This record gives sequence, structure tokens and C-alpha cells, in this order.
Amino acid sequence: MRTLHVGLRVADLDRSLAFYTAVGYEIVGSVPGTGLGHLTMLKLPDDEFVSVELVHDPHGTAVADGETRLSHLVIHVDAMDDTLRELAARGIEAEAPTSPDGSVDFRTTWIVDPDGTRIELVQWPAGHADGMTAADWA
Repeated sequence: MRTLHVGLRVADLDRSLAFYTAVGYEIVGSVPGTGLGHLTMLKLPDDEFVSVELVHDPHGTAVADGETRLSHLVIHVDAMDDTLRELAARGIEAEAPTSPDGSVDFRTTWIVDPDGTRIELVQWPAGHADGMTAADWA
């Protein structure tokens, strides 16, 4: 088994698409008129598969009472400083990067989408696997 993608409820589809495409996501396809609303599938350029599904119900609210959108998404970046410059040029502000282990090459920061979903950007240290593994807790 493996995770396919994460679904995010959004209040304004156009505003959310503008944000996520500015971050670097590409629209793969959409499915209008489902029981959940209009679904738009997104992926990052280096991803083979869809990783985010934007869910927009034009007849409802972005988040019904008692429901949650999501805690956060995590995106791997190759070079934090380059990524932050590119995002700033597109009007997306990020928090100042920090290093969870105090090193210069393992860095994280946060951006926030129009509906308030926090997105963590991670620059792995040299030689780290492309994702988290049990070795990260060894």
C-alpha cells in the first residue's frame, strides 16, 4: 500500500488554483459535479503522480461544521533559498527557514494557502532519501 494523494476542501477554486500553480503545482485534470463537488488533481513537476486533490463545492461551504481541512502538506525542495526567491517573486511569503537538527543543509519553513492550510517546505541534507524512512528515527 502507499498514499495516493491528499484532498483539500477549498472555498474559492480559482483563488486556490492561482496559489497552488504559483507554488509550482501543475493541473493534471478535473472531475466536475461529483458528490463532493468539483475535483481538481494537481502534481509537482518532478512527481510522476497526482499528490493533491482540490475539492470545491460551489453550493456549500469550504468546511462544514465539525469537519477539518487538513493539518498540513509537506513539499520537498532542492534548494531552500532558490525556492523562497521564486515564491516571493510570485507573491508567496514564507516564514524564515529553520533547521530541525541545527545543520546548514537540513532546513524547513512554512507557507500558507488562501484557505489557511499550512504547507511545510523541506530541504533534506545531502544524501538523505527522497522521503522520510525509519532511518530518520534510528
